[in-house]
Amino acid sequence: MLDEKLARYEELEQMMTDPEVLTNSSKLAAVAREHGRLAKLATLYRSFKLMLDEIAELNEMAGSDDPDEKELASIELPEIKERREVAWNDLLEITVGGDDASRNRCVMEIRAGTGGDEAALFARDLYEMYMKHSENKRWKVEVIEASPTELGGFKEIMLSFDGEGAFRELAYESGGHRVQRVPDTETKGRIHTSAATVAVLPEPEELEIDIKSDDYRKDIFHASGPGGQHVNKTASAVRLTHFETGIVVSMQDETSQHKNLAKALRILQARVYELFRQQEHEKRASERQSLIGSGDRSQRIRTYNFAENRVTDHRINATLYKLDQILAGNLQMLTDLLIDHDRNQLRESMGALDD
Repeated sequence: MLDEKLARYEELEQMMTDPEVLTNSSKLAAVAREHGRLAKLATLYRSFKLMLDEIAELNEMAGSDDPDEKELASIELPEIKERREVAWNDLLEITVGGDDASRNRCVMEIRAGTGGDEAALFARDLYEMYMKHSENKRWKVEVIEASPTELGGFKEIMLSFDGEGAFRELAYESGGHRVQRVPDTETKGRIHTSAATVAVLPEPEELEIDIKSDDYRKDIFHASGPGGQHVNKTASAVRLTHFETGIVVSMQDETSQHKNLAKALRILQARVYELFRQQEHEKRASERQSLIGSGDRSQRIRTYNFAENRVTDHRINATLYKLDQILAGNLQMLTDLLIDHDRNQLRESMGALDD
């Protein structure tokens, strides 16, 4: 896997000097985008491979009949092996979570699934859990758009996060979340099952996805709402349709057309970037697929059972009887288990280091 990524990185380096690519701005942007995503991992792995070559040479010297070569090898081998271990662990760290693991900014979409009002209330519980977790992590959070229900739940809500490790950790939340509990409206005390889905997308930098005004159609319309003071009397709602991909984004939460446009552009950038990422991902036939890229956002990943105070993550068969703590924002205990599981799988797939 790492050899494939390094080979692709070096191929992209060559492509960036190709006159045919240099004269095609859209192709050059796509090449530069992929090159930038692979840069940190590829350069680290390249230097790691050089260390392995140097260790092989020093091992040969250690078995030499020349006493000077033996002495030199005995001095240098321990130091370079120590650097190799550090580089190996660094490789594991940046590989866990995929190519975008180092990003600090991301967008999360929480949507109520099956279960009606109870599903919408569960979507609110998830929203509050992520908000409390973000406070603990000191991430910046912004509510981009929300569709509340009369009972205080959310049909859907969209958030943006900005902070160290935000995407790497929150990406594990992508998928279907199921809740089992007795709703407040249930008079007979029966346990109901309802669901919500979470999708987490990395938010690209403007240099990575340069969407110009002639790349999309902008429609302006009146915001819809329940009536009265909540309805915007002016045409400030914005709908953007991206010509190349067909992606449509609508935004109406703000009373200002300018603010709605700015928010809509951020979401459009994230969704276009995610589509490009997915296309490149499939084209390279990568062994590991991200939760979003693999289309698994509807797959059930976790069950929250209130009666037993239990959370079960089905991806790693982990069960914690600490539902109250997790909903209170102590999500890290579950995130750490998921990251450790990924790290151990990567370590096995990459093989052990030879002396």
